[in-house]
Amino acid sequence: MSSLSLRVCLYGKGLVTAVGLSAVSSCAALRAKISNPNRTVCVDSQGEWIMGHEVPMPSAPTGMGKLADMATLALSEALQDVLPMRACPWPLLLCLPRPRTGFDADAEKTLVAHVESGIGMKFTTGMVAVCHGRTGVAVALRHARQMLEHMSVDRVVILAVDSLLDARILEHYLESDRLLTSVNSNGFMPGEAAAALVVGRPEDRKRLEVLGVGFGMEEAHIDSERPLRADGMLQAIQNAVRDAACEVHDVDFRVTDLAGEHYYFKEAALALQRGLRRRKEEFETWHAAECIGETGAVAGMAGLCWIDEACRKGYAPGTRVLLHLSDDAGQRAALILNYGR
Repeated sequence: MSSLSLRVCLYGKGLVTAVGLSAVSSCAALRAKISNPNRTVCVDSQGEWIMGHEVPMPSAPTGMGKLADMATLALSEALQDVLPMRACPWPLLLCLPRPRTGFDADAEKTLVAHVESGIGMKFTTGMVAVCHGRTGVAVALRHARQMLEHMSVDRVVILAVDSLLDARILEHYLESDRLLTSVNSNGFMPGEAAAALVVGRPEDRKRLEVLGVGFGMEEAHIDSERPLRADGMLQAIQNAVRDAACEVHDVDFRVTDLAGEHYYFKEAALALQRGLRRRKEEFETWHAAECIGETGAVAGMAGLCWIDEACRKGYAPGTRVLLHLSDDAGQRAALILNYGR
């Protein structure tokens, strides 16, 4: 089967972040590099507040209730053209973090129930949980591609939500020296976000297309003591460009989930250095985390929304994009995207 028949297009998007409650406002803030961190509930070893990127929801709920409201807002934006329907005939892929504090076995059922109630619509074709953390959007897009090829559906809905602002999660990362604090520059600023995508088969209109999807496994992950060579990321990128029938030097720019930790910046640099077969004079790297913080399972979705908005508004440095993602346990993913027909 040719790679052309495997392409998936973006038909709708929604994004809720600390700098905007819609994709348009969030992406405008990302373009302008606007950031608005606030105090979290934790302090570092010097008694200084740990800063984080909190979504300013107009409603008052916290915990899972707030996440459900964020997810509902993002999904409502992505589905705005089909909201008059009482039932959604498309399957739902729900991207969540790997099992951890705040996301137990019932989290997905609770979220879906709240979201369906919030949008007044049932997902009649079912839901599949994709608990792969930051690489979740790539896994979901692979699932969506299979569904579009083998099921009688013309669209698939992908929804992601995550928050690292829970006190227990903050304490975990603080003890691991992974948060950005007054005494640690080698860390990330925690955040929270929700995003939704509606994807489908290509049509004769100018849209963002997923040309290639690739995966890899990094043995020298962030918690290991092995020397990093970026083998896993290189494998993911090579698999993605092979799937897209192109080369890394054919890509105009890249978007990543880099959030501040030196390990991941080193990995990204090594993977690019080893993967490029032809020198490029310019190769911009975008990372949304500098404005919205580390958003976990939403990081890749936020990047994809930003790519689509930048291409639509004409400020992207090209139309072919590499999006690559890394999860702490070693999973690596890469997407080759193109805007146009």
